[in-house]
Amino acid sequence: MQNQSLPPVRVRVFVSGLVQGVGYRYSTRNQAKYFGLGGWVRNLPDGRVEAVFEGDQKAVEEMISWCRRGPTGATVSELVLEYEDPEGESLPFTEPLREDSSASRTFEIRR
Repeated sequence: MQNQSLPPVRVRVFVSGLVQGVGYRYSTRNQAKYFGLGGWVRNLPDGRVEAVFEGDQKAVEEMISWCRRGPTGATVSELVLEYEDPEGESLPFTEPLREDSSASRTFEIRR
């Protein structure tokens, strides 16, 4: 059976709780790189964190699962997901963090 590549998916995530001032954005960037996802993350003025993840469906699902926990020190009380059409946020990293990641993408922290 031939391995067929599925189209990428894109999701916008809003994370509520104690998620600012605990390294949530930096940890999110590291996890997204590990999963080979493109996108970005930023703090919102209302205390939430907003992130966009784009890439392989399984990797996006794993990233969403991680967002429900967050890094040590974070307390996530709510996660809101909005699925969107992929926009192709995908310039390769020079060094992928995971060998089995087929699509290494850029992921940035926004202010």
